[in-house]
Amino acid sequence: MEEISLHVLDIVENSLSASATLIKIIVDENTALDVLSIVIDDNGKGMSKEFLSKVTNPFVTTRTTRNVGLGIPLFMQGAKQAGGDFIINSELGKGTRLCATYKLSHIDRPPIGDMSGTIQALVICNPDIDFEYIRKYDENEFVLDTRKLREVLGSEVPLNSPMVQEWIREYLHGGEDELFGGV
Repeated sequence: MEEISLHVLDIVENSLSASATLIKIIVDENTALDVLSIVIDDNGKGMSKEFLSKVTNPFVTTRTTRNVGLGIPLFMQGAKQAGGDFIINSELGKGTRLCATYKLSHIDRPPIGDMSGTIQALVICNPDIDFEYIRKYDENEFVLDTRKLREVLGSEVPLNSPMVQEWIREYLHGGEDELFGGV
């Protein structure tokens, strides 16, 4: 995959397949430390220790439609090729946490891509799942938390209604504009 946002989309699909009801996504660019970190944390089914030890092998997958699972191995490879690291922890019945780090200035670091569009698509296509998206750039950050949106909207307005979709799109793009306004 050419963009980190596509890796995030793929990993979140794994979280959804594992029956996660809350998925936290953190994208943190720290220019002083020259580090980009991506964290995806879910409350899904989790993985057994045995499966976790094999999950970075491309020939291990839970899918029944094919024998290859490339999402996690490619994400790990991209992070390591860009001077970073990759850590995945999981516990059955509790969920999975994945962290990919990249050297921000590394020539082989893929672009972040359209993270706002990815988050918007995830929320709109999965209106019953809660997402917490935290986007950091140095000391600045903004957050989209669908649990807070639900508190404001109440149960009668779904997150995928057209007006809410438009608000989410504007909020994400506006948050990024503000976050990177001086860059």
